[in-house]
Amino acid sequence: MLHLSAPPTRSMILSGNDNHVAGLGSMFSVKGTPREGKPGYEHRLSDRIVTVAQLMKDAGYQTFMSGKWHLGSRPVDIPFTKGFQRSFSLLDGGANHIGNQSVFGGRPPQYREDSSTVQFPEGKFSTDVYTEKMIGYIKDAQKDKPFFAYLAYTAPHWPLQLPDKYLNTYKGKYNMGYDSLRILRFKALKAKGIIPPNAVLPPRLASIKPWAELTAEEKKIESRKMELYAALLDNLDKHIGQVIQYLKDSKQLDNTLIVFMSDNGAAAEDFYNHPEFGPYIREHYDNSYANMGKPTSFVSYGPQWAQAGAAPFKLFKEYTTEGGVSTPLIVSGALCERSHEIQNTAVNVTDLAPTFLEIAGVEYPEMYNNKKMTPMAGESFLPFIQGSSNKIHDENYVYGLEHYGECLLIKGNWKITNISDPFDERAFSLYKIDEDWGETNDLSKSKPQKMKDMMEEWERFKKRVGVIPLENGERVHLDVNR
Repeated sequence: MLHLSAPPTRSMILSGNDNHVAGLGSMFSVKGTPREGKPGYEHRLSDRIVTVAQLMKDAGYQTFMSGKWHLGSRPVDIPFTKGFQRSFSLLDGGANHIGNQSVFGGRPPQYREDSSTVQFPEGKFSTDVYTEKMIGYIKDAQKDKPFFAYLAYTAPHWPLQLPDKYLNTYKGKYNMGYDSLRILRFKALKAKGIIPPNAVLPPRLASIKPWAELTAEEKKIESRKMELYAALLDNLDKHIGQVIQYLKDSKQLDNTLIVFMSDNGAAAEDFYNHPEFGPYIREHYDNSYANMGKPTSFVSYGPQWAQAGAAPFKLFKEYTTEGGVSTPLIVSGALCERSHEIQNTAVNVTDLAPTFLEIAGVEYPEMYNNKKMTPMAGESFLPFIQGSSNKIHDENYVYGLEHYGECLLIKGNWKITNISDPFDERAFSLYKIDEDWGETNDLSKSKPQKMKDMMEEWERFKKRVGVIPLENGERVHLDVNR
């Protein structure tokens, strides 16, 4: 499953198109750059696409949304005006899981229920709230009409805050440390046949202090971070189970297709120690060991655990290496005829919307509200999950991605990627990803013709979707106000 980071991913889920076409070419500030005011960099869903929710609504589906939005906060950009009949949404990119305190300073997080401004329920936990809202919407729905539901949890996104009863669920389970966990997970994936026997674990990052060199106190604190992260996942799993159980109890499960995925690779951000945002967070939150995981703490598990979680891939969220863009995808329920199979086929995030529309019997329009729509970039994977085809895309299909200087393009089993900082468009690398999952062997020099062909595809992709690259030497600036 391929995508990059929250807003680009969400725009691609809902549009079936490239993030630039959908208006989210950057989640960071573009002020003062050649991208300011240009199509593709609106910081909200553009008028070149219509959401899958809107089209499903037009086709008679009831449409519900609960969770993180992060696709625009103007009244015309919120879920209620983008096709969701009922919604409870966090408009911002991040918030506490318990409470309404600002995470970076300034205004508190923005929430909407349908078209109304609301407060997050005092003392409640985010995953509880989003689950209860979604089950409530489905419960109140007309039983003789189908529904389309988009449930976008914020957990296990930082800060790692939990209800008290979950704080010690995994206590002591990660005392082996992040270096050992990385190797254990890599070996487990091989043993299960999920990755090939010839997969190679990429080198660990030199910037991460080896576990063996940590003091006993440092190991204690680091283990606690992963304990909290694991407990958030455990809690999330239980809530997904609650939704499925409600569908089963209400006799709707057998007629429902369920798609579960992550919106990016393992998150390595550590804002508590960030040079710009850290001072505010450290002043307003307490990360002492005894307080870790509580509502007044702001814990992240950082690059050290993110690298372990990303095995067998290279790097993590915000990079276009596989550790940043390859994520779990589970498809289950109605219409899904496959089970207990390992298929080495490519699917990307733009394929979701075409699949949903094919199931609903809805055509993507050429015009909508008197505006010309850009055709979807993805392809339906309905034939694949039904077992009538063993592939979704042919060998000539091109998938490209750019987000503020982080770039990739995949054609068949070949991939070029650029993670240079400061950005340099000459700095693409070439990998054969069916043989090199960890992107350890750059073939750009030894395969010059293939590199030339892939860079020509990159130029065509840029022109097609409207990428305005960073200028050579330009660095990324994080805009937390987005």
